[in-house]
Formats: sequence, structure tokens, C-alpha cells
Amino acid sequence: MNSQKRKADVVVIGAGPGGISAAVGAAREGAKVILVERMGFLGGQLSSGLPFLAFMDMHKRRIVGGLAETMVNRLKEKEGTNGHTYCPFHLSVTNMNQFYTRIICFEMAQEYGIDLLLHCELSNVRVENGRLRSVTVSGKGTNIELEAKVFIDATGDGDLGYMAGAEYEKGQEGTGVLQPPTLMFNLSGVNFDEFTAYLKEHPEELPYELGLPHIRPGYDGEYFKNNPGHVFFGLNGLIARLRKEGKCPIDRDTVIYIRQPIPNTVAVNTIRVLDVDASDIDDLTRAEIEAHLQIIPLVNMLKDHVPGFQDSFISSVNPAIGVRESRRIMGIKKLTAKDAMEGHIPDDSVALFSYFIDIHHGKGEGTYTESIMEPYGIPYGCTVSKDIEGLMMAGRCISVDAVAFGSSRIMTVLMAVGEATGVGAALAVKQNISPKDVDTDQVREIIKGYGAILSVEDAKEPE
Repeated sequence: MNSQKRKADVVVIGAGPGGISAAVGAAREGAKVILVERMGFLGGQLSSGLPFLAFMDMHKRRIVGGLAETMVNRLKEKEGTNGHTYCPFHLSVTNMNQFYTRIICFEMAQEYGIDLLLHCELSNVRVENGRLRSVTVSGKGTNIELEAKVFIDATGDGDLGYMAGAEYEKGQEGTGVLQPPTLMFNLSGVNFDEFTAYLKEHPEELPYELGLPHIRPGYDGEYFKNNPGHVFFGLNGLIARLRKEGKCPIDRDTVIYIRQPIPNTVAVNTIRVLDVDASDIDDLTRAEIEAHLQIIPLVNMLKDHVPGFQDSFISSVNPAIGVRESRRIMGIKKLTAKDAMEGHIPDDSVALFSYFIDIHHGKGEGTYTESIMEPYGIPYGCTVSKDIEGLMMAGRCISVDAVAFGSSRIMTVLMAVGEATGVGAALAVKQNISPKDVDTDQVREIIKGYGAILSVEDAKEPE
């Protein structure tokens, strides 16, 4: 087997929303950055068909800016988004052309001189006296040892932190139950006029009877008809009837799709595979198989029973299942559900967010939700490992508890926090200090200079 060694200031493992943002944040401050990704593209779930949710809060104020907003602006230049649109359910929805996001991520990597290693998996780590010294990634018969001053775990599953021996948590407290993964796919040929007319005639198929505390009036057929970037959540009555008749192939009680900025196309976010621990390779393999085998039965159900979908067809399937929850690496600070629901914004916050707590049941139907009325702040310390020197986190594996994770896992805030992680890493390298000792005021000033919103007073009021 071929072996190589390379050096950088900062190594980022994983190029999803948090990883690409961390890499840009660090490189923009002058750090030499290597970004490693196991797929052949950048962006992770940015290219899944999922939208950005909750750029706006419950009061329609825009509370997220920075690199996430830059991504939206670059998509606008390519007519790859309908922009930020108010949603009575999801606060706001910003749809994305999932294929353009890949291109934009590559553009950013080139603009900031980020060295890329694609098709590489993390295979080993070297920790000496509690400090992470190097990682080894492998691909195509080659092992590459990467040395750096700071390493950022943006694997989603916390693989780097786990392999380095960092403390982590996984699943709901007391039960360990994990939210189920979903395989996204696109359906084209959807007739939205027919579907929205059906919803106007059958308002019982909308989610108002589910007791969701955050849903407000106006999430109805007229909204879906007039909003080209909407997220649909509903058809619970239809699914219940079909299940009784033995005609429902999915383990959930609702259908979710995201209308894409692609003609007559939706991204379907409906498949769930239960009892899955995505940090276990056998479970992950089973999930990929089961999810793929659910697609055609689900599509046939929609074609046979939902007006507007009778001529639809599968136009793409995501290259990998989307994992909602696995490991969370513990940091020098930890965001709690109490912090989030009480709208606590500490002085060292590097991002604001206010999406509702959204926990998909891992062993059955349904979703637990809890409203967040005011924005909360995510402290810089949530990105710094408490026990492994030189290790930081970006993406969904940052230091939060299981309930707060129901909000903090959303891509919008993952980009905001990832950008700050990268800036903190670059400052640690530049000043030859631990990421734990970085001046958080300096991080905040830098990201504010790039448009980050860090206080309610700075939130963008509705236009």
C-alpha cells in the first residue's frame, strides 16, 4: 500500500455544511487548510434537496447571516433558489438547487486555496499526551497521514472525536434512542395546481390536528399554491386510511416534500428507517438497503392516491442516506434544551438560531416538537473538545444535549457555527495557542465582519 505524509495548519474531516464552512472560515483567515471528504463532491446535505430552514425567527426577523447567506446569494445569481420565504410552519424556507450547491462549494474551495482530498475515509488517528497530532485518511490503496495544529471533526457522526478518545454522547438521555435516517430522492412531473386544489378541498390532510405548538394559521392550499419554495408536511389522514388497508409502505405518519427550484420537481423527505445507529457500519448498511427498497412502493402510493402525483417519476436518488443523529462530541461548553427554549444568548455566542425542537421518533411513527419563541445563542465553547487538545467540531456533532440537538442539527445554523469554528482554528494557529484559549470576542468581530448576526438587536427586521 502506498503511504504519504502531508502537513497543514488546519485539517477538516468532512465537507458537509459545517465542514465546508469551517474550511472557508479558516482559509479566509490565512490558514493552510486541507479538507477531506469521503464522497466525490462537497456540501453533504446541502446537495440533498433539503432547504435552509429558519433564517427567520418566529417574528420574521432574519437571524442568520454570514457564509450561509453568501451561499444563498450565490444561488440567486444562478437562479438556484427562491430566496427566503416566510413559512407558518417552518418559520422560513430557502430552497436550493441541490446540484448548484456542489458547484458553489467547489468554487469557494478554489477561491480560498483549500486543498481537497476527495474519496478518502478517516482510518486512523495519533494522539500523544492528550493532543491530537495527526490523522490518517485512506483512499484508492493510499494511506495519507495528515499533520496539523488543529483538526476539525465535521464528519457528522463524530468519527474523528470518537477515534481520538474524546468524550461523546449519543441518543436521547435515559434511552439512547436515535432519530431515524432518511434517504432523500427527487420526483419530477408533479402537477402542483392539481395537488394544491386537492388540499383546498381536503384541509383535514393538513397538520393542524396534530397539536404541533409552533404551526400558525396560513399553512394551507393557498400558501402552497402561491409559494414556489415551500415545504409540505401532511397527508396524515390519507396515510392512516392506507395503512388500515395494507397499502402504506412507510414507517411514519406523514408525507414531507420540498418544492425544488427545478420545474415540477420535489425532494421527498418521507422515508425513515427505524432502530438505526448510523455509527455502526452494519446498521448503516441495513439502513441504506431498506431505504432504497422503500422508494418505489412509496412513489407508487403517491401516484395511485395523491392528485398531482399520478404522472410523477423518480428523477434522482441521493448518493447516501441522510443521518439525523449519532454522536455528539462534548466540548468545554454544552448547549442545553433549557438554554434553547429560554432564548439564552451568552456573551461568547457565535451564532443565533430559533428553529423549533424537532425530534423524530426512532422506534415508531411521529415527531416530538417544542416551540422556541426567541432566538438562542450557540457558544464558541461548543466547538472545542473538552478533553482532546487540538480537536474542534463543526456540523451536527458539536457539543449540545439530545433535546437541543433537535434544533441545532439544521443546516442553516450548522453553516453559521462551522464558519466560526474555522475562524477559531485559524486564530489558534496564528497565535500559537490552544483553541480553548482563543479570544471569543475576536472570533465574533471577524465573523460579524462577514455578515454574521450575533444579537437580536442586529437581526434584520421584516422588509
